[in-house]
Amino acid sequence: MTGVDPDRLDDQQLMKELETIHRTRHDTLLYGSNDALRAHNERMAQLEGEFLRRNPRRPVAAGRTREGARERGSGESATPANPGT
Repeated sequence: MTGVDPDRLDDQQLMKELETIHRTRHDTLLYGSNDALRAHNERMAQLEGEFLRRNPRRPVAAGRTREGARERGSGESATPANPGT
């Protein structure tokens, strides 16, 4: 494993690690080797798992649920890509 075991990080360190790994995700996916992507996946899963373990009752925004997404979708009108052309 690369990095400190997530359960040994304090809350602030854990958040910093999560912010870093999420920030580097896109480039790793697009340009990293298969080994780099595999290591990134494993580390992200460890960090996110620890965050969820510590925060089992974290607030969930209604718009981030399936039901909330459906409600957002039904309230939007279908607008042509180039209206008036």
